[in-house]
Amino acid sequence: MSYSVKVEPSGHIFTVDEGESILDAGLRQGVNLPYGCRDGACGACLGKLKSGQVSYPGGSPIALSEEDEEQNMAVFCQAHAQSDLIIESDEVESSSDIQIKTLPCRISELRRLNHDVMLVMLKLPEAERMQFMAGQYIDFLLEDGRKRAFSLANAPHEDKDLELHIRHVEKGRFTGQVFESLKVKDMMRIEGPYGQFFLREDSTRPIIFMAGGTGFAPIKGIIEHALAAGISRPMYLYWGARQREDLYMHELAQQWADEHAHIDYRPVLSELADDSWSGRQGHVHDAIITDFSDLSGYEIYASGPPAMVYAGRDSFVDQGLDLEHYYSDAFEFSSD
Repeated sequence: MSYSVKVEPSGHIFTVDEGESILDAGLRQGVNLPYGCRDGACGACLGKLKSGQVSYPGGSPIALSEEDEEQNMAVFCQAHAQSDLIIESDEVESSSDIQIKTLPCRISELRRLNHDVMLVMLKLPEAERMQFMAGQYIDFLLEDGRKRAFSLANAPHEDKDLELHIRHVEKGRFTGQVFESLKVKDMMRIEGPYGQFFLREDSTRPIIFMAGGTGFAPIKGIIEHALAAGISRPMYLYWGARQREDLYMHELAQQWADEHAHIDYRPVLSELADDSWSGRQGHVHDAIITDFSDLSGYEIYASGPPAMVYAGRDSFVDQGLDLEHYYSDAFEFSSD
């Protein structure tokens, strides 16, 4: 059995299934209710129950006081719907709505995605969660005081573990450790989330995503969030890489395009090792310019090497793009 949940004042509506918390259901469907621990202890998800009934299968949460109950407040990370509901709650709409946290984490998975990209999964403590917006990044806090920034590749509703795509940089001390000595169960410290690279959900403009190399990671999170939220604006994904093997999740991107009529995937390679590639060639921003003579009605999300991001910005303005609708995330990796 499932029930309807309406959120005020936004008017967002989602369904919650039997055995599912209100928070989990909302996040699964792209409704960004606030939260902290997801364990009923911090009270960050506390909101008002304006209509309907809820239960707490695990017992009354620590964060729910008797006074809160008397005022029809509910802890949404633990509350299960027993009827259709109307709730009153803030929603996370920008990065300023999210608390920056410093947390320990454990490496839960290391898996090579190709010759120089490693999938790294980070497991947080059981009683902790890091709320984030799809596309944001975290910092690794290293023992010598250095920090290394990497974009999150998963959508917010899949936050049990954090997903990173880390490319091996020649002479890079940290990325060298990732590929040569880091092991599953190793402990790390992270801080975040940071960044303004997230989907502007109040827009109605068609979207062009421009990814370069592992710049695909935050765009992956954004697209997965958009699909969960039911956002059906036209989306054009351009993924630029040197060679075919550098498109390390090509099949996933193609699957999105095959299964969703509003998603169009257009990979572009700049260096061909052989004649087996029959797709687009050249620089990824040039491919966008070729396909769109007038960008005045679009918004563009660009993530990857700074040279690509800046070249795209300059070229797209010439095609009519308003820079107010150009969102970018460019990291300059250090080889210290």
